[in-house]
Amino acid sequence: MATDPVMTRLSEVYAELPRGERAIVRVLLDDYPFAALGSLRALADRAQVSPPTASRLFHRLGWDGFADFQAAVRDHAREHDRSRLREFVTTAPREEPAITHRAAEELRAGLDSTLAAATEPLLARIGGLLAEAGRVWGVGGSLSELAADYLVRQLAGLRPGVARVPDTAAARARVLVDLGPSDLIVAYDFRRYAHSTAAFVRAARSRGARLVLVTDAWESPLADQAEVLVRLPREAAGPIAPLTHEVAVTELILVAAAGLMADSAERLETLDALTAELHHDLPDSP
Repeated sequence: MATDPVMTRLSEVYAELPRGERAIVRVLLDDYPFAALGSLRALADRAQVSPPTASRLFHRLGWDGFADFQAAVRDHAREHDRSRLREFVTTAPREEPAITHRAAEELRAGLDSTLAAATEPLLARIGGLLAEAGRVWGVGGSLSELAADYLVRQLAGLRPGVARVPDTAAARARVLVDLGPSDLIVAYDFRRYAHSTAAFVRAARSRGARLVLVTDAWESPLADQAEVLVRLPREAAGPIAPLTHEVAVTELILVAAAGLMADSAERLETLDALTAELHHDLPDSP
């Protein structure tokens, strides 16, 4: 499937744009091509900018205005589905080895780039926050919540006071009412950025909680709220949204934190002993 030139152009210029225009590009990439097919005012409202700001973006990028931009989006959409996953599931069976080989190569390249982006100083800073926080809360979106769950399960073996942010509004409110500066939120937020994650994180930050944010190349709208930002490179995009990269970064974060927790080894031994003691009376659980 040919690369969408409109998406490519938006991605290439994102980092160079003024803040307001970056917000528009985030909305477009988050819901492409559908966000491009409404009115200019609707797009500006979603990005929380003025219509003139949105209009300037399209002229800056070489289109004759928003209508010309929309025409380019429609022309490409007639010929190609925007999801790269479709290419993989519709490939003829005889081509399957080549397709899976290419997918493996892209996954490997993305993983290499992701690990390179997780520098030692960055990991050390996150590890310190995880070790020092009074409580640690993990939260994610529809797929990234799996990485958040993994962080919580593993970190809870190293230290007390670790929990996943609950799913319902009422349960989240009960968490928020007790949050304060000693609490640390670790949020995983990728396109499509989850409104529920954003709402909880902003409320937590307003109560003084600190934030470590793991996001993608285009940055979650929560990026300006983060004390520490882990930004996975474009290569992590893959043919589907690969959880591999998020988990790999989480593994490194856990290693960095474990080295700063003097009692973690003793805690793990105690947990193993308690698990063995309870094993005969309770069914196994994760």
